[in-house]
Amino acid sequence: FTFRPASAVTIGAAFWQNIFGEHGLDSNGVYNGTSELQLERMSVYFNEASGNKYVPRAVLVDLEPGT
Repeated sequence: FTFRPASAVTIGAAFWQNIFGEHGLDSNGVYNGTSELQLERMSVYFNEASGNKYVPRAVLVDLEPGT
């Protein structure tokens, strides 16, 4: 098994795409959900940037040269 950093970033991006959907967020981080539970648990993965817009609490970086 060979670890490839670019693959890790791809997996991380897929994870965040899934988490956005589970929390009722569109791809811009705007909340479009209908559940109070989603909003109550938003701070587990997101910080509120401005009214009803959320940003992930993570940064994915690939430090491998040439990828």
